[in-house]
Amino acid sequence: MRFKPLETVVLDRDLPEVGLRKGDLGAVVQLHEPDGLEVEFVSASGRTEALMTLNEGDVRAVGEGDLLAVRRFEGLA
Repeated sequence: MRFKPLETVVLDRDLPEVGLRKGDLGAVVQLHEPDGLEVEFVSASGRTEALMTLNEGDVRAVGEGDLLAVRRFEGLA
C-alpha cells in the first residue's frame, strides 16, 4: 500500500457517475488489500458528497506544485 489512512489524495480520473472530476481532493478513510482504498470526498463546508472504493491507480499523492481550487459540485451527472 502506498497510501495511509487519513492521507489526502487527488483523483486521477473523472467519475461522472458520481459527479467527481479528475483533480478533486479526497481523504483515504480505509485500506483494502491488495490495492483498494475507501476515499471520502467532501464539500468545502465539510459535508460528505461521495464515499468511493477505488484502486490505488485511481488516485495520486498531493504534489508540491498542486494548487487548490473550488468548483460547484453538481452531484450525479
